[in-house]
Amino acid sequence: MRQAYLLLRLRFSPLPRGNFASEDIFATLALFFVTRFFIRTIVWKFSHRLPPGPNGWPILGALPLLGRSPHVTLARMANKYGPIMYLKLGSKGLVVASKPEAARAFLKALDLNFSNRARDAGAVHMAYDVQDMVFADYGPRWRLMRKQSNLHMLGGKALEDWSHVRREEVGHMLRAMLRCGEQGEPVVVSDMLAYVMGNMISRVILSKRIFKTKSKDSDEFRSMVVELMITAGYFNVGDYLPCIAWMDIQGIERGMKKLHKRFDTLLTKLMEEHRTTSHERHNPDFLDVLMADSTNGGEDALTMANIKGLLLNLFTAGSDAPSSMIEWSLAEMLNKPSILKRAQEEMDRVIGRERRLEESDLKNLPYLRAICIESFRKHPPTPLNLPRISKEPCVVDGYYIPKDTKLSVNIWAIGRDPEVWEDPLEFIPERFLTEKYKMMDPRGNDFELLPFGSGRRMCAGTRMGILVSEYIPGSLVHMFDWKLPDGTHELNMDETFGLALQKTVPLTAFVAPRLSI
Repeated sequence: MRQAYLLLRLRFSPLPRGNFASEDIFATLALFFVTRFFIRTIVWKFSHRLPPGPNGWPILGALPLLGRSPHVTLARMANKYGPIMYLKLGSKGLVVASKPEAARAFLKALDLNFSNRARDAGAVHMAYDVQDMVFADYGPRWRLMRKQSNLHMLGGKALEDWSHVRREEVGHMLRAMLRCGEQGEPVVVSDMLAYVMGNMISRVILSKRIFKTKSKDSDEFRSMVVELMITAGYFNVGDYLPCIAWMDIQGIERGMKKLHKRFDTLLTKLMEEHRTTSHERHNPDFLDVLMADSTNGGEDALTMANIKGLLLNLFTAGSDAPSSMIEWSLAEMLNKPSILKRAQEEMDRVIGRERRLEESDLKNLPYLRAICIESFRKHPPTPLNLPRISKEPCVVDGYYIPKDTKLSVNIWAIGRDPEVWEDPLEFIPERFLTEKYKMMDPRGNDFELLPFGSGRRMCAGTRMGILVSEYIPGSLVHMFDWKLPDGTHELNMDETFGLALQKTVPLTAFVAPRLSI
């Protein structure tokens, strides 16, 4: 009360002619420092204003709000909180971009600041302690893995060099499906795709087919890949509350360790067999190149963990993401027979029925390509992209983003945004034949369409993903007539969330040949 009285006295009393009394000096200084503190606090809060977002629960934050389909939940939240949201997940922060402009701000303007991945349980337990290409820190060793992958497997020249491998392996798959049709058995599309993609990749990496025929081995490989992609997409409580991570409340880390051991056993076996057959190869394959690099020494040379991690990336993400995209494309066509019929008519007109579709035909099949791009839009392989993490604090659209904040770009939400797309929930390939959309490209430059992400950490297999997502479904649609099982009038199109967006109920159908060959 005394201080308040003195402040009022200072404000309204005439100045004394002599020196200030000691209490007046104290009151003046107190007023100065209090005012300065409040002004600095207000300025700091304004300049460090976090994006809006849900309040969440005590301790757990927004974790319980995400549910089984975080990409859908976050899309709904964005309708309330805006294109840039901030969520507190346990003790960690997550910023979510849900509009093309927001994605551009993070992935283009701030790409370098968000060029690393978070060191989560999945990266530690399943990616050789963050030593693979997907999760490794941005730096010399990561660049070397990316460079070697592009040079020998995923780049434009490399894809041309092993086009004969894709043709031969698709031929093996078509024959396996033809036998199913002759025997009156339904085709489980996801299993067939695991068979063909596994062999495509293994022939480039190991100079051998890992699956001689469509069998239990390829089915088990498929189940392992799907399990990894789903498990790695879990929101693990221990990642967001490190103080209780050791408890593994959800049992996620135990499952990760078991699955990693199975994959490591498989990779070790393949690599040992590869060493014993080195004298049989006339030309080095991709694994030979990687092993040679590891023995050259040098500070940034690849380690055995790097090589195994890279092989794991190529065999899992390299097979599952394309398989998922192809299965969704076929499912949409079977749900809308008019789309399937138009695609077949286009191929009959361009190719005829006397030969198979070739990759060189794709440039002359605009409707088939439109189907594939529409599938990228509606069913992106990674619905939330792979989370990145901020190296330094930054400001985006006036909002403060602290250091070590995770970033998720909701690609699924952007692809279904009614402000960007007309009738976004409908599968309409024709939209990509119109002036408005036909110039959109899925290679990371159009932020309305980001199936493979964008920037430094976009998917290394973008070229291969686009190519096989056109070539394989085109081959299947051209080669066969398709029929759903009796009693099935419309396919179940439910999604299972993970790093890749799986079809909950695998696509199963009967096929019959439609070509004269």
